Amino acid sequence: MDKNRDSIQAIIWRDNKLLLLDQRALPHEQIWLEYEHSDAVANAITDMVVRGAPAIGITAAYGVVLAARQAWATANNNWKQAIRSSIARLQKSRPTAVNLFWAIEQMTTLYDSLADDESPETILLKQAKMIHDEDIAANHKMGELGADLLENNSTVLTHCNAGALATGGFGTALGVIRQAYADGKIKHVYADETRPWLQGARLTAWELQQDNIPVTLQAEGAAATLMATGKLDWIIVGADRITANGDVANKIGTYMLAVLAQYHGVKMMVVAPTSTIDWQLHNGADIPIEQRAEQEVTMFNGELVAPVGVPALNPAFDVTAAELIDAIVTEAGVVLSPSTQNMLQIKE
Repeated sequence: MDKNRDSIQAIIWRDNKLLLLDQRALPHEQIWLEYEHSDAVANAITDMVVRGAPAIGITAAYGVVLAARQAWATANNNWKQAIRSSIARLQKSRPTAVNLFWAIEQMTTLYDSLADDESPETILLKQAKMIHDEDIAANHKMGELGADLLENNSTVLTHCNAGALATGGFGTALGVIRQAYADGKIKHVYADETRPWLQGARLTAWELQQDNIPVTLQAEGAAATLMATGKLDWIIVGADRITANGDVANKIGTYMLAVLAQYHGVKMMVVAPTSTIDWQLHNGADIPIEQRAEQEVTMFNGELVAPVGVPALNPAFDVTAAELIDAIVTEAGVVLSPSTQNMLQIKE
């Protein structure tokens, strides 16, 4: 497998445009959308054309390139002033995934160093491509480190989608699963549907099927019954933000799995790049949790499935306490039994 580019990609820069695979249409259609303006990129992030913390960060980096192009074309030597509103729009596109803010900070630090009369696009594009390539390399490293934790012929469960679609390529949680399956460490994968957007059903099952990795889909409510059989060895998930003490924000339903896993003696692994760690936050209580539209719960495929007038609670993420997690896997190393002290092992 080419570690520079994998067969499944969700983000491509081509012909001076950003191309995003519309993940709302998968698995039945593969639709590529083209972007030349940063505000449209911000909308794509908000509307979940692209999703997954690392992929959001990469997309935002390319969005900054487009914003710089626009600012230079309209304001020339005043482009740094002109770009600010576009950057602010990108920053507001999703509040929970810290990779978004990390990537934008990388890009803004670079353009702040440029002269006012220096065209920024080429330099910023090089930086965005580096962020993209480094994410793929990190995923492969995490795949190796995570696979090493598994015994042969393990059965695992994953939640949401933390694969190539959610990253630059290969994946975080699915990167571990891909590598472990290739190494003979995994014999079967269970994937939660992951309501209300069904990322597990639409995306994870599709990715694993593309790689011929045995996968069985289940409703979230079946997880406890699966664990009670004693057949499950690990739960492997990604993360949208990790705090300094090892608390983890991930797709809603992850916390429930972690509690069930502790009761049933199933191990819990979180896989995420170091860019997902927010060292400024001491614990998960400080993580902002995105609240999405009620209609995502009350409607399905445009049809109302709940009684008219019944409100819905729709947090996009929940927080899993560090003490419920056995291992956090990053490209910088593995943190076993996460805690404030143990997390310092991977802090630069």
